[in-house]
Amino acid sequence: MTSRDLTGDASPLSEAPPAKAVAFRRRIWTLLAALLALRLIAMAGLPLVDTTEARYAEIARKMVETGDWITPQFDYGLPFWGKPPLHTWLSALGMEAFGVRAFAARLPVLAVSLAILALVHGWTARILGPNRALAATAILSSMALFWGASAFVMTDMPMVLGLVLAMVGFWRATQEEESAPLWGYAVFLGLAMGLMAKGPVALALLLVALAPWLTIRRAWGDLRRLPWAGGMLLLILLVVPWHLASEISTPGFLRYFLWGEHVQRFLVPGWSGDLYGSAHLRPKGWIWPMALMIALPWSLLAPALLWRRRSWGLAGLAALPSGFASYLLCWVLAPLIFFTPAGNILPAYALPALPAAAILMAAAPGADLPQDVLRRLTALGLGLVGLAAVAVALVSLAPETLRLKTHEALVEAARPWLKEEPLHVLGRRSFSAEFYTAGRARSVKPGDLAALAAGPRPVALSAPVEQAAQVEAAGFRPVGRFGRYELFVSGGETP
Repeated sequence: MTSRDLTGDASPLSEAPPAKAVAFRRRIWTLLAALLALRLIAMAGLPLVDTTEARYAEIARKMVETGDWITPQFDYGLPFWGKPPLHTWLSALGMEAFGVRAFAARLPVLAVSLAILALVHGWTARILGPNRALAATAILSSMALFWGASAFVMTDMPMVLGLVLAMVGFWRATQEEESAPLWGYAVFLGLAMGLMAKGPVALALLLVALAPWLTIRRAWGDLRRLPWAGGMLLLILLVVPWHLASEISTPGFLRYFLWGEHVQRFLVPGWSGDLYGSAHLRPKGWIWPMALMIALPWSLLAPALLWRRRSWGLAGLAALPSGFASYLLCWVLAPLIFFTPAGNILPAYALPALPAAAILMAAAPGADLPQDVLRRLTALGLGLVGLAAVAVALVSLAPETLRLKTHEALVEAARPWLKEEPLHVLGRRSFSAEFYTAGRARSVKPGDLAALAAGPRPVALSAPVEQAAQVEAAGFRPVGRFGRYELFVSGGETP
């Protein structure tokens, strides 16, 4: 089946001479390979940085250390009720397999990101043909936050994979005459993944995407094509047992998680009930400019992809299968609409919109899109990869110079003093210090410095560079500066 058969319009690449099509594919595969290689280098070379990634990696490390796979721990004996454990399980499995290191914690997240790209590519190829599928994959993988989050230890990418699986599964189960029955179950499996990665917000995003589309098309009857009995049973078996086990293990979890994290966090700006950090106060509606920022550079290049030689328009989209463009548009808008009234948001909340946005951009050009536009876009993509490679190299080779918020290098320098005493950290808790010391880092206050310095055993202390004079005045000896922090020790020479 050709792209003309599926769309009613010939893709310029499907009708291009073989040499041009081969050249296009070569450029795209080069771009994708460069993006993947750069991500692997960054995974291996960049340390865990406070607070988000180091916090989730340390929670996963504690899971490996304690063997408690039911209750993620924010600190030893203190449960982490903020999110379900799917992302923690993934990073913990990575560390079980490859050792407790940043690369191992990040590797399962990269696998999740590659699964998202594979789903996007396969679905797009089925509808738009292989060339546009490659274009959609390249656009998505080079969007700023998708690339950055593709191996970043946090909750969002597993939830995005669940939503992509549910949305692709819903289309294939309800809109294709000869769809495999398993695609109906994919809807419930994807929803379960989202619920176990991020919680009820996954269900809300799915409903906000599907409800307007079904209403506009008067297609609510399509829901009858889903395997409701078997699908709901699958959903219950995958989601309910852990929630019950967690409530039994740590009573109070369900109330905090369902009411606090998913109602108060959403509606109360600067919500003060957060047990694990601080709320992220933003003006209502800020999710829209955030979405433009995280989709760079493609949010700036989208007009070029919609441009036709003689007019602005979406003629290329109009030629797609019935309802396909509106399906993608509802998907893109779902997280933006849902989080518009929210007061506590992060840029990653718009991540679920990016897969559909990438497919829309790959589908949008009309049949008369000039070949030189595609060449320029792929060349620009490779140029951006080159700039990113330079940035990654600078960060990897000179992390202290760039003042990253991490304790990796400082911990390595402090190891001779950490045989009997933990690393003492002046000021706020540092999750990167805890990760790199295997949980042997303790926060101290300025009032504790004199007693620590006068103690019977030598101790190592990390302090922000701006507090160095205060620490020296308390009796500590400076050892070296590591980015934002300086290492001090008490007592005589290296033990």
